[in-house]
Amino acid sequence: MAQETAKFLEGNLFRHITVMSLTASVGLMAVFVVDFVDMIFISMLGNAALAAAVGYAGAILFFTTSFGIGMAIAAGALVSRALGQGDEARARELITNGLVFGVLFGIAFAVLVWMQLPFLTALVGASGETQALAISYLQIIVPSLPFLMIGMMGGAILRAYGDARRAMMATIYGGLVNAVLDPILIFGLNLDLVGAAWASVAARLTIAGTALLPIIRHHGGIGAPHMPAMMRDFAPIFGIALPAILTQLATPIGQGYVTRAMAEFGEAAVAGMAVVSRLTPVSFAVIFALSGAVGPIIGQNFGARKHDRVAEAFRDGLIFIGIYVAVVSLILFLLRDPIVALFQAEGIGVTLIYLFCGPLALVFFFNGAIFVCNAAFNNLGHPFYSTWINWGRHTVGTIPLVALGAYLFGAPGVLIGQALGGVIFAAIGVWLARGVIRGEAQAGEDSEPFAPHIRLMQVLHMRR
Repeated sequence: MAQETAKFLEGNLFRHITVMSLTASVGLMAVFVVDFVDMIFISMLGNAALAAAVGYAGAILFFTTSFGIGMAIAAGALVSRALGQGDEARARELITNGLVFGVLFGIAFAVLVWMQLPFLTALVGASGETQALAISYLQIIVPSLPFLMIGMMGGAILRAYGDARRAMMATIYGGLVNAVLDPILIFGLNLDLVGAAWASVAARLTIAGTALLPIIRHHGGIGAPHMPAMMRDFAPIFGIALPAILTQLATPIGQGYVTRAMAEFGEAAVAGMAVVSRLTPVSFAVIFALSGAVGPIIGQNFGARKHDRVAEAFRDGLIFIGIYVAVVSLILFLLRDPIVALFQAEGIGVTLIYLFCGPLALVFFFNGAIFVCNAAFNNLGHPFYSTWINWGRHTVGTIPLVALGAYLFGAPGVLIGQALGGVIFAAIGVWLARGVIRGEAQAGEDSEPFAPHIRLMQVLHMRR
């Protein structure tokens, strides 16, 4: 039975990585393409303030999504490790308690963010009409955060079982719902940004439902929560989730600074950056998916103490990134003129799109390397290493380099400085991840991957 649920303990690892990444990316692509189409529709309205508002709102949504990503990482890491050990009952218990914690803290986080929307939008540089538009957009989407949490955690749990197809289909269904509702609400009912927001809420509800259903039907279901079990699992879940959430929060904070820096060059520059921010996930959906895809592979083999396969999975992940980024960068370069025409970009917006469809696309290899390093840290019991790498990359690896780039090259320098930070911290991350993998292999059977962070959370819990 363990072999049926822990499918990554045997077989070609590069093939596992490729299949998991491609299937996961199809689901992500469904969501990203809808965001991409949103941007096309909004650009067609002919109001630069609307496009800029989406750019500002995107920085805030990165912030809210970080909580869901952190909880999903914890659920995926713990469930995949339990399956690697052959303990399906424990995996089911972790699924139940993880989802309960995710919903409760998702509600609390959504309330906090919703109350601070004027402050947060001003913080990333929005003002006047653009700020008002961004707030109206976010006031609709932010309350749906608990459903996003369920969807993201459900997808991570399905991938922990190796069920990439059903995880993919959940996001595809959500993307289809969004794609159908977008033109109806934006143009048919003349709701503009408000229509796009409601379409996104409907998509989140759909993803949550279609991610939970296969867990219930095909993977042992979800049990009734019990307070003693929840209190016991608080430490292991948040021992990973807390640093993972902190890790993810670094990205919107860094992106918020980048957005504010770009705002100094006018709404046309912010709109151009918003186009780039939509192009990035569509182009590199496979790389974004790779972290969630390689994590269960590392987690299952670590749970089974197959350290040689852990090292091989890490190496194959980096090779996969290199091949994929090279191919996609060439495609973007060849399509740069049609992309500019599609978004009716002008002036500095054209410059930013050309920059992304050239050298900056190739540099995305280093962002992908950070994703793989983070997956290794989270699944090998060192989630705080991910925290330090991401915070370093989005603070000292972003702020001074973006400021210098903006000073030297204007708006394009903002994106150049941001990219250089990724190169530096990817090198640090790979060096550190290789050390962790070697250390765990030498520790062998006596190692307990999550013990340091479990003890930390237990101490904090006792002091409350």
